[in-house]
Amino acid sequence: MTFLKLREVQLALLTVALILLVGWRAPVFLSGGSLANLLTDSTLLIMMALAQMLVLVTRGVDLSVASTLALSGMLAALLASQHPELPLLLVMLTAAGIGLLLGLVNGYLIGYLQLPPIVVTLGTMSVYRGLVFVLSGGAWVSSHQMPPEFIAFPLSRLFGLTHLVWIAAVAVLAAWYLARHSRFGRDLYAIGNEPASARYVGIPIAQRLLWTYGLSGLMAGLCGYLWVARYAVAYTEIAYGFEFTVIAACVIGGISIAGGSGSVAGAVLGGLFLSVIGNALPVVKVSPFWQGALTGAIILTAVLINSRGGLGKGRQILPLHKIQPQARRSGT
Repeated sequence: MTFLKLREVQLALLTVALILLVGWRAPVFLSGGSLANLLTDSTLLIMMALAQMLVLVTRGVDLSVASTLALSGMLAALLASQHPELPLLLVMLTAAGIGLLLGLVNGYLIGYLQLPPIVVTLGTMSVYRGLVFVLSGGAWVSSHQMPPEFIAFPLSRLFGLTHLVWIAAVAVLAAWYLARHSRFGRDLYAIGNEPASARYVGIPIAQRLLWTYGLSGLMAGLCGYLWVARYAVAYTEIAYGFEFTVIAACVIGGISIAGGSGSVAGAVLGGLFLSVIGNALPVVKVSPFWQGALTGAIILTAVLINSRGGLGKGRQILPLHKIQPQARRSGT
């Protein structure tokens, strides 16, 4: 069994143990309704972590996902409130399309102009968050301004599960196929492991990065609608700071920030683990101020485990832009 698979098994067992421990102290936590709410609450984080995983695999990072989510969600809410006659599917596709466009902007700057991902996405994070305020005029879009079907869709049930859960399940299957059974996914791992070699064998790195960040934006755009409809409100600080929670879920799930390694299962388990913590602390009456400290400690522990597991592998963290020619040995 590889270290990555062992890590996923350990995280799954730890998550189950945490649920049982909280349930032992507060039995209501183990009720069917509570576990169903936990599953529903974890869906948006899991979906965002899946997209962030693809970015991290390429040695990149997308800090603009929460701002993309906020802008797409706000525009979807404004569109639905001003044009309630529009079909819900069209509103959802509009939100996803806006997210895709914003993600492609990141991908173009990073892939084709070869700008550092952290700098690009930090800049667009501020730009997109500012646009939320500009386009909304700082006003809220509350539940009574949104069409009933707009709000009802995420929590409506199909075969006993909410639409949020079904959408997340489809996202998990799509990410699994993309990462493990498509040429696109294999190219992303190759780029993250050895970018110079990937370029040498003809992998279109710029194109792959363009669409990787595009997919990240697409997922954030879809989650923008789901977030606004789930909580029935849109305001300028939607999902403020959520990008760090998404990255934390990936790191906890064993996805290397140095690129080249990570799995869909790890992203799912990392998101689920953080959701369990977020839902468990209020149940056991722990101060919410401790949640950030506890999450930070878990992230540091996860990074330590990841770094120790990667010792001796010779992985490079910074991308290689040029290959220095080897000097010919004399006398051979």
